[in-house]
Amino acid sequence: MSRVLPWFERKFDFSFPVELYPNVAARLRGAPARMEEILRICPEAIRLKKPQGKWSAQEHAGHLLDLEPLWMARVEDFIKGGGEMTVADLRNRKTDEANHNAQPLEDLLAGFRNARLELVNRVEGLKPAAMGQTLVHPRMKTPMRLVDHLYFVAEHDDHHLALILELVGA
Repeated sequence: MSRVLPWFERKFDFSFPVELYPNVAARLRGAPARMEEILRICPEAIRLKKPQGKWSAQEHAGHLLDLEPLWMARVEDFIKGGGEMTVADLRNRKTDEANHNAQPLEDLLAGFRNARLELVNRVEGLKPAAMGQTLVHPRMKTPMRLVDHLYFVAEHDDHHLALILELVGA
């Protein structure tokens, strides 16, 4: 049984100031390195093990890569304006169908690093005022600023990194 609180049971407090964006950006930038640190030293048999038919550590890593296009689409939603962010596939079909365990670990790690760098670079190119723009999150039905969305992404990263750590027994 996992000690990590299920993602859909999480509650979020977005009352922090927009000026904390640099801290959030540091977390986003650091996620690929943290994932690499955990998985590169993990024996393949442990990394690919699927307890109770659930995702393996490597599949969790692949899931983070799979969501990068969603995170970027939502950043673009903020740039374009509108009412609601792009909707996610809450069943995670992309990850379930990707067969990440059959892919070379290095490809997953490099893909995540490159996609995340693209996301961070896109956001860092925006004017500081953009961090305060607001859209509605489609599942939670709550307004989120761009900085809140980025915090949400960082929390999602940490959620899956915690699960990976559990799976590899770190």
